[in-house]
Amino acid sequence: MAILKSGFLFVLACLFEIGGGYLMWQWLRHGKPFAMGCAGAVLLVLYGVLPNFQPSALFGRVYAAAYGGLFIVASLLWDWKFDGNIPDKADRVGALFCLAGAGIILYWPRK
Repeated sequence: MAILKSGFLFVLACLFEIGGGYLMWQWLRHGKPFAMGCAGAVLLVLYGVLPNFQPSALFGRVYAAAYGGLFIVASLLWDWKFDGNIPDKADRVGALFCLAGAGIILYWPRK
């Protein structure tokens, strides 16, 4: 159950962090409305709150798993969905290695 909760929180974190950053990018780099930047800022703040609900009490491991695995995959998928850049074989293989490493860091049985 802890892994399911953790996975759900990581998916939310991906949406908040990448979505918030993307909205800020659109506002600052592409001249989109200020409200888009504000919405991005709100998502980024929510992203900052989410790790506190992760089952693991170790900040470093939670962020290592998030940035070292899930956010890499989510960024590639976001780029594909919103900017039309299809991940190539190297992207896919590299992302799988990152996910495996993140899983080991976060879920490896320890004493």
